Amino acid sequence: MNMETIKLGSRGESVKELQRKLNLAVDGIFGAITDEAVRAFQKAHNLKCDGIVGAKTWEALGASGSVQNRRKITEVIVHCSATAEGKDFTVADIRRWHLQRGFNDVGYHWVIYRDGSINKGRDESIIGAHCTGHNSNSIGVCYIGGCASDGKTPKDTRTPEQKTALLKLLKELKRRYPSATIYSHRDFATKACPSFDATKEYKAI
Repeated sequence: MNMETIKLGSRGESVKELQRKLNLAVDGIFGAITDEAVRAFQKAHNLKCDGIVGAKTWEALGASGSVQNRRKITEVIVHCSATAEGKDFTVADIRRWHLQRGFNDVGYHWVIYRDGSINKGRDESIIGAHCTGHNSNSIGVCYIGGCASDGKTPKDTRTPEQKTALLKLLKELKRRYPSATIYSHRDFATKACPSFDATKEYKAI
């Protein structure tokens, strides 16, 4: 199968084929998430890490056959939804917000509601859209809240139920991905998210 050379900004069936092989959400648009996944794949396969999918990268992907790309998870990144204290939101709400921002789906893999229930976002096998530069190798976990009642001021609003659920989920993720390290989103971005130091709090897990 002779695949065309594609890169950031490309669109079409070749991009969809690439996204299927990389376990990405398939929309046929070569955007930032696809670019990040391509570069991670190229690095892992000792290819020129330029984000351009040409003959050598297609060959490594196995362009003429089906290739299962298992994600190597080295990070679990904790987020907050940056919503006002005391207000309930759902995965469906976050999915709607993210779709409005141009995402293919909710960016997180897991979302913890105020009542402590643990809810699935996108599948763990699919690269998330929650932390630029770290999506390819991470699981994104978000709890509802993170702001004071004004909806702006960062605040650790976790309910006792959320704290219990978050600890339970993180322990389970560490069991499944023992080489992963737990981080706060703010370790990688200039923002308060998740409004508490998750890196420190969960260091011992």
